Amino acid sequence: MSFSIIVAIAKNRGIGKNNDLLYYIKDDLKRFKKITTGHNIIMGRNTFLSLPNGPLPNRKNIVITDNPEDCSLPDKYPDRECIMVDSIEKAIKQCNPNEENFIIGGGSIYKQFFPYADKLYLTIVHEEPDADIFFPDYNNKMWKEIWKEDHFEHKPPYSDLILERVGK
Repeated sequence: MSFSIIVAIAKNRGIGKNNDLLYYIKDDLKRFKKITTGHNIIMGRNTFLSLPNGPLPNRKNIVITDNPEDCSLPDKYPDRECIMVDSIEKAIKQCNPNEENFIIGGGSIYKQFFPYADKLYLTIVHEEPDADIFFPDYNNKMWKEIWKEDHFEHKPPYSDLILERVGK
């Protein structure tokens, strides 16, 4: 089974503040949509609740929550696939073993799935803003860069990278 993490992080590894993303970069959001459409996406409760239009369309949304009241939330979106589970193990059981499955946040979900990740899709924003949620510190020796594209002309400047794990 393949798990990939997709995330936009600042140079200080910040990913969010007050349960919101640090950045809304239009081209990065398009990249996210292109990469994850048609796949399973796994997220935590706060990430799910922060989605402005509910479960993301054309993806199987798997939400990890320990709040039983959340189980009725998918009923509000009958046209979208959304499953609530109460553990990482149950989330993994909902995944397709023959496809790439994406972890989309938040901070604690990234940390818990990090040992399972085979690939990192990183958007690194070349700033160090104030943040209260951070991406786990990753050991660069365990990851090999297989693709990179810089966007220094953009405000804020950022780089897209894809890293593959070289050892577990």
